[in-house]
Amino acid sequence: MSDPTWDPTTEHRGHPAQRPTGRRRRSGMPFNRVLGLTLLSALVPGTGYLATGRRKLGIAVLAILVLILAFGAYVALFGRDWAIGLAVEPTSLAIAATILAVIGIAWVVVIVTSHRALRPRAVSPLQRILGSALVGVLALMVMSPMALGSRYAFVQRDVVRTIFASDDTKSATRPQNVTAEDPWGGRSRVNLLLLGGDAGEGRDGTRTDSVIVASIDTRTGNTVLFSLPRNLTKLPFPKDSPLYDLYPDGFQGDGPDAEYLLNAVYRNVPGAHPDVLDSDHKGADALKLGVGEALGLQLDYFILINLDGFEQLVDALGGITVNINTRVAIGGNTDTGRRPDDWLEPGPNKHLDGDNALWFARGRYGSSDYARMGRQRCVINAIIQQADPATMLTRYEAIAKSSKDIVETDLPQSLLKPFVGLALDVKDATVTSIVFDNKVIRPAHPDYDLIRSKVESALAASEASPSPGASSTAKAPATPNAPDPTKAAEPPPDNGDDEESPGDDPSNAPSPGTGGDEAADSLTDSCAYQPQS
Repeated sequence: MSDPTWDPTTEHRGHPAQRPTGRRRRSGMPFNRVLGLTLLSALVPGTGYLATGRRKLGIAVLAILVLILAFGAYVALFGRDWAIGLAVEPTSLAIAATILAVIGIAWVVVIVTSHRALRPRAVSPLQRILGSALVGVLALMVMSPMALGSRYAFVQRDVVRTIFASDDTKSATRPQNVTAEDPWGGRSRVNLLLLGGDAGEGRDGTRTDSVIVASIDTRTGNTVLFSLPRNLTKLPFPKDSPLYDLYPDGFQGDGPDAEYLLNAVYRNVPGAHPDVLDSDHKGADALKLGVGEALGLQLDYFILINLDGFEQLVDALGGITVNINTRVAIGGNTDTGRRPDDWLEPGPNKHLDGDNALWFARGRYGSSDYARMGRQRCVINAIIQQADPATMLTRYEAIAKSSKDIVETDLPQSLLKPFVGLALDVKDATVTSIVFDNKVIRPAHPDYDLIRSKVESALAASEASPSPGASSTAKAPATPNAPDPTKAAEPPPDNGDDEESPGDDPSNAPSPGTGGDEAADSLTDSCAYQPQS
């Protein structure tokens, strides 16, 4: 109860004011104003305290709010590198998750206590219910994004610790002269080996039916993709590698049942020689050495995606959109005569879910490895273009979960910050590619000097391209008569279950083109829709 002898007007007449004896003074403002100020206190914490005369507390809360907003604005405008570093460092992520949870709880406390201070003592039951409902809704609106951010931080921490290698992971090929301060070891390019592994049910080990090298300019983000056919033979190894002593004439051997195509290196080299490489990723290191020698590049890191799990990733992204220029079979087997279950029909801007995207990338019934290679690079391009911030934010947890299940890599955690920054540059840069199909080389009798010449020319053209932002229309010149990546090449039809077949026989390939001076073709052009006349 307040003191009935207290007259607040005496404060304005020079008389000492007599304060009420209660713990706090209830406001006597109209209830609709109480609701409005409660809402304002949720939007601008501290205003509710100011309205009830608690100036020091209100100013302190407002000051904290201003500091948080100023910090957020600084990070948005100038702190990209700091934010990236936070997003890939497990300890920082745990701290960030805790801070977000604390901010959320503190914000809810401010809303509740502000409303209680604003609300008059004499309120009707209906007003009490309305006030409590408003506070509950506001608390939920405030706490939900904070809880989600905290949860995402813990999920991201789990992803980083699960997928990416620690610095003490053994590798026979990973660069040794790199640090967080100099992540590229003084070089202007970093080369990643992108593998599509096919470790399906009923298969012994993993075959890499998709082999693509991404060579990235670390200054501009301009990227060249080099796709090699899975039936490439005689893969060479560097002379200073222990694999050269085992395969001096390239990856080959005797016997009608021997598997010595490119897609067998990952499984068969460590299977036959388990101790030849001191590595935790023996198959990937063998491929890095061989593919690097074939292209004339030093391959730095690998990323392996299980193609069966690829379906989960695409679904997590909400699907991908591609142009389809020829029908692509869903299922089917040429050897057994089994017809496809369905077809992906031609058309522009076809939105594919995970299952259909997987068939678009893998389908070979009535087609060939070479057509499939072209489609695979268009799938990569679609993922690059569609992994935008809004998609990543709204679907992050599903994307993270699918990534944990399907990705293997030797990228070290300590270099994630520069790599994420480089990936953001790639998204806005020029991406070109060369598919080493049977119109370029003979996979059964590959001319590796020709391959290296084409790689060198493509990289020179990429480095001469303007940096991102200099010209939005600048593209590397397209290869004359470049094959349509979604059309079947000339060899006989291939089967649909990814087993070897006569259609895979590279000796049936037509003569490749000559020379090697032309640049890689733009993915924007080669993956565009081409209406059939």
